[in-house]
Parts: sequence; structure tokens; C-alpha cells
Amino acid sequence: MDGPDDRRLHEIAARLHHEDPRFARGLGHGRPCRPREYRYSRAWLLLTVALAALGAGIALAHGLLIAAGLVLAGVAGEMFDSHRRMRNRRDPPPPGS
Repeated sequence: MDGPDDRRLHEIAARLHHEDPRFARGLGHGRPCRPREYRYSRAWLLLTVALAALGAGIALAHGLLIAAGLVLAGVAGEMFDSHRRMRNRRDPPPPGS
């Protein structure tokens, strides 16, 4: 007999598979990878490029390169926020979260 708890678990599993199929697939095999919101490889790459641009701008005394490095560092810092997708949603959060 399927109860309300089973139906709720199926809804959660379907939502998880829809939001992050790679994580759900790994979880099904017993070896989950990090969820999407905790994968920072692009953010680290962008931060590296930003710091290189900032360092080059300081070394060359080039204001535009310094400004570009600072802007890229800000963008990379925003990418490290794991809850940025939740804040950008228009619908209110579910009760209890």
C-alpha cells in the first residue's frame, strides 16, 4: 500500500532528478557526487583569471585591467554562493525553510 509518505518521497526524488540529474544518478548508484550548488570549479577558474588580470593591471599600472580584474573577482565571489539560485526565484520559499 502506498501511503502519503511514499508519495512524498517519490515527489522529492522526482524533483531531485529534475534539478540535478548527475547527483541523483550518483545517489542511485551509491556513490553520489557533490550537488550542483557545491561544485565550484568554474568559480575557482574565474577567480584565478580575475586575480591574474588584477595582478597584471597593478604591475602595468593599467586602470582598465585593474577594474576588469575587480569586476571578475566580484562575479567569481557571487558564484561561490550556494544559495544564489534560491534568491533569484520569484516564487516564495516553501513553508518551513
